[in-house]
Amino acid sequence: MKSLLSNIVITVNDKLYVKNPETSDLGKKIIEQSILLMDEIGFDNFTFKKLGERIGSNESSIYRYFESKHKLLLYLSSWYWAWIEYRMVFETNNIVNPKEKLLKAVTIVTEKIEDDSNTLHINEATLNKIIIAEFTKTLLTKEVDEENKIGLFLVYKRVINRIIDMIIAVNPEFPFAKSLASSIVEGALHQHFLKDHLKTITNCNELISPTNFYITILEKTLE
Repeated sequence: MKSLLSNIVITVNDKLYVKNPETSDLGKKIIEQSILLMDEIGFDNFTFKKLGERIGSNESSIYRYFESKHKLLLYLSSWYWAWIEYRMVFETNNIVNPKEKLLKAVTIVTEKIEDDSNTLHINEATLNKIIIAEFTKTLLTKEVDEENKIGLFLVYKRVINRIIDMIIAVNPEFPFAKSLASSIVEGALHQHFLKDHLKTITNCNELISPTNFYITILEKTLE
């Protein structure tokens, strides 16, 4: 699977950037360091000025790639979900049994993420921490409907729709496939957050992962 992923270029909606950061060394450095800085100080405290100081470049040079930090966060989120989708496709492609395929897909979207050495300028483990902490900020805005219309959440919805199709393949009579699939994808982020920060209101811990929780929910629900 790693050899296959190394030959794939993750594509992101071109409406998210002014200039594709993947086309230059500076653009890749902006992506790499924005992930590390955002993880360190959080999205609210993150600014292009601070990022410019970190990479030794003018703030204006970052605006040549992204018009705002909101668009940058949307870019990072879209890249993350596209990477998750590629993994889902490759790792479930040869699984014939519908239930096994579904459980594998759910494992991929709920498990703790390790860094993928094939993407040298993006640390997926750190990016996953940002998605857990900050992804809802891409959705909970006044602009969400307009951004949805122009396809900025397309890849995120595509991940969920793949799981919807797998749930239906296991149990065509189950009436809540969409709600279950979206709850798994979004809920897993929330459970990871609770596990790390609000430990007394989740059963997830070092021994019980969000994956364990959602696999159990699926098996009980679809049996």
